[in-house]
Amino acid sequence: MTSDNPAVRVRGLHKRYGDKHAVDGLDLDVARGEIVAVLGPNGAGKSTTVEILEGFRQRDSGEVAVLGHDPRHADRAWRSRIGVVLQTSNDLDEATVAEVVHHFGTFYPDPRDPDEVIDAVGLREKARNRARTLSGGQRRRLDVALGIIGRPELLFLDEPTTGFDPEARRSFWDLIAGLREDGTTILLTTHYLDEAEQLADRAVVVSAGRVVATGAPADLGGRSARQAAVRWIEDGEHREIRTDTPTAVVAELGSRFTEIPGLQVLRPTLEDVYLSLIDEQRPKETVR
Repeated sequence: MTSDNPAVRVRGLHKRYGDKHAVDGLDLDVARGEIVAVLGPNGAGKSTTVEILEGFRQRDSGEVAVLGHDPRHADRAWRSRIGVVLQTSNDLDEATVAEVVHHFGTFYPDPRDPDEVIDAVGLREKARNRARTLSGGQRRRLDVALGIIGRPELLFLDEPTTGFDPEARRSFWDLIAGLREDGTTILLTTHYLDEAEQLADRAVVVSAGRVVATGAPADLGGRSARQAAVRWIEDGEHREIRTDTPTAVVAELGSRFTEIPGLQVLRPTLEDVYLSLIDEQRPKETVR
């Protein structure tokens, strides 16, 4: 991956709805071939940002380049280079899976083979079924088929596995891993932190319209956020040490106790780090 010619470059993005700042000075980079997960609570500005990048919504100010072009002025040739998988899609429900995929393929100058795409998303057995008869997970796979039929350089996924059962989600993750191997750049929004850990090279946490943290899921929040907590009971009191070397702390305690009372070694999960980052952005109540 390289940042010399990024797939997405955003600087100082702003979007307001009346008095509300949906996006408030957001900066973002996505390297080509990278999978980036955008995380954040409802109302954080994730969807608005992605819709601006897709060219579906106009920004108030800021610089935006997607595949080297401003989406606000991009043409049909640019749109053929991106794929979009929305949260919901109910077009052509009376058509069969094969008919829908073949039809969407005609929109692009160099589409993938529709039958190969149907196989790739695991819908071969449903090819003759009408779209309205598909389960939620199968419908999502059809949405992805429509998103990748045009051989996109950049694929946008908005909450791709909402409503999936665990088996369907893991199958979907395998599909995304295959797109990664093909070199597709992917920007996804998700509420599932395990999904970000599984799929993303980098996670971006958005709160109140700004990026508050970015990094590999395993490193998000920095070193201090990833320190382990060693807890035990001594002289009737609960003790705790946060440390990068919990084994050394436990060894030192072991030299003082035959059995260390109430010993716990806890490492923060991505969810712990994420919630901490979001909590830091919330206005603090003033005590009078």
